[in-house]
Amino acid sequence: MKPFNVFPYDSNIDFMRLRMISLIVAAVIMFVAIGAMVTRGFNFALDFTGGVGIELVYEKPVDVDGVRERLEAAGFESAQVQTFGGGNEVLVRLQAGAASKNGAGKSDDPTASIAEEVRKAASEPGNPARKLKSADISPQVGRELAENGLYALLFVVLGFLIYISFRFEWKFAVAAIITTLHDVVVVAGWFALSGHEFDLTVLAGILSVMGYSINDTIVVFDRVRENFRGMRASPQEVLNRSVNQTLSRTVITSFVAFLTVLALYLYGGGSLKGMAESQIIGILIGTLSSIFVACPLLLWLGATKQDLMPKARDEAELARRP
Repeated sequence: MKPFNVFPYDSNIDFMRLRMISLIVAAVIMFVAIGAMVTRGFNFALDFTGGVGIELVYEKPVDVDGVRERLEAAGFESAQVQTFGGGNEVLVRLQAGAASKNGAGKSDDPTASIAEEVRKAASEPGNPARKLKSADISPQVGRELAENGLYALLFVVLGFLIYISFRFEWKFAVAAIITTLHDVVVVAGWFALSGHEFDLTVLAGILSVMGYSINDTIVVFDRVRENFRGMRASPQEVLNRSVNQTLSRTVITSFVAFLTVLALYLYGGGSLKGMAESQIIGILIGTLSSIFVACPLLLWLGATKQDLMPKARDEAELARRP
């Protein structure tokens, strides 16, 4: 694999010398993200706020992006449009109050009035839309989704903590969890700071960022342990060598993943844009944190050579191998 190395395998960049600076910068970015979430909050989408859902059917297949543009031109901002069933069936979802300026209050049945306005705006010349049904989406569903998302986040963090504590030592687990939570907080803080819509696809993207971040961190930590089996050096030297040896792998993996989500962001349509955006930010932050945060945190926690040595069960397992 050496021909594919972006950096020489024996490179000796002194990352640990910058550990205090990198930890301070990471802490500042994280606290800015937390401050944005506390002071600005999130621009929650329909998934969390409730609203109106309208099902439309066309005589011919229709372009979803074209429908979304016509609705936005008619004043239905941030409308979520997706196909279901065949290519001529479309589901339109609007946040509560999004259509009030379009005459929603002119009828005894606001939902029906909004649905009719949406049907007219979404119709194409020669391909009119017909309403199948419309219904209110309760904000209670949004609260349940938010709670389930929080439970999922806590479950993933707990699972990571148990796995890493079992596979490594507890200081590894603490450093990995702090690094992963740093990445998640920064990505979430970006959406609070930018005001971009926060929906279920963004939540899914953030959970995938957790998986990406912990995977990259474990790769570095595994190399740390391998090096302690064959090197006689201080923890700082071992950590530095481990980061250098995995640097090419980290950069190449991140670049390929970045290209994938960039294509999703550019060509995946509006419904996947938020998820792709969260993954782009997460890949960039996760790559930097695996290089500049994870191992410095391990040193800051006071890791010793004994902490980094393999556990007895690992030695027994290695002894049984041919």
